[in-house]
Amino acid sequence: MLHMFKSWYQRRFSDPHAVSLMIILAGAFLTLYFFGGLITPLLVAIVLAYLLESPVARFTHWGLPRTFSVAIVLIIFAGLMVLALFGLVPTIWHQITNLSADVPKMFNDLQIYVSSLPERYPDFVQPHQVTVLTDTLREKVLAVGGSVVKGSLSSLVSLATLGVYLILVPLLIFFLLKDKDTILRSFIDVLPSNRRLASKVSAEMNQQISNYIRGKVIEIFIVGIASYIVFVVMGLQYAALLGVLVGLSVLIPYIGAAAVTIPVAMVALFQWGWTPEFWWLLAAYGIVQALDGNVLVPVLFSEAVNLHPVAIIVAVLVFGGLWGFWGVFFAIPLATLVKAVWGALVMKETAPPVSY
Repeated sequence: MLHMFKSWYQRRFSDPHAVSLMIILAGAFLTLYFFGGLITPLLVAIVLAYLLESPVARFTHWGLPRTFSVAIVLIIFAGLMVLALFGLVPTIWHQITNLSADVPKMFNDLQIYVSSLPERYPDFVQPHQVTVLTDTLREKVLAVGGSVVKGSLSSLVSLATLGVYLILVPLLIFFLLKDKDTILRSFIDVLPSNRRLASKVSAEMNQQISNYIRGKVIEIFIVGIASYIVFVVMGLQYAALLGVLVGLSVLIPYIGAAAVTIPVAMVALFQWGWTPEFWWLLAAYGIVQALDGNVLVPVLFSEAVNLHPVAIIVAVLVFGGLWGFWGVFFAIPLATLVKAVWGALVMKETAPPVSY
């Protein structure tokens, strides 16, 4: 066993460039694992810098100085964020308030419906099962209410954190975009000299992350707007709130779409009951999800489509467990990174020719 491990190690890691790649990856992993919470503003700034690099590069291509191009792009981006803040947020907050007020009525209707199940299906549902179910639902609702109260008490801390982000993140974005080449050169200077494989993987991942972030933002807007239009046309309550939830659900591949289906279906069920309108709404919503998964995603993420769905789901679970939101957000690029590293280290040996 020891000889097999030694032979495998010498075959895979005899190249110093491979060792350098693993050291760089281990350093990045440990930094994010232990200091991810501290450098969250930097991570947010890096994501937005990737998003804004394309328009900055276009302005510089037209002959404008990079600093001036960065300033123009940041002003336009900030203006769009302000419009969204004052245009969309009040509507979302109003619908959240209305939904919170309707939750007790929804819960009572659900209790009445569950209590009628023994009469409707006496061979399948017993009264004691209904009692256990209603007690469990009541405990869950109380637990959610307690969580809301705790969240309200911690809102001052959240507002303070948001205030810090509103100052730090724009500054970080400006300097990341303005001094991009200088920052990259400084970072490269501290890396090991034997980094041929690391440079190859880095170049591939840099382009993929840029395309992924840009494509993910486009997907959020398209799916959210399409869902909102469907909900408004069909007369579903809380259309703006649910449209935003559906749009944001694309951040979590597969799992997000399944999770957000529950509130959409519950609101439709309490609004219309088991009527044709309810089934038409689910059918239209299913069409939006099908078009997203089978048309939009392949167009925006051609590289990610090469990953098996099981690999993507495992990546969401593993990286989400390690790094929370950022692990979930970058699950597909990280899975692609693992695939690229695997190809650089393990699959680099060519297979022997087959003789017939």
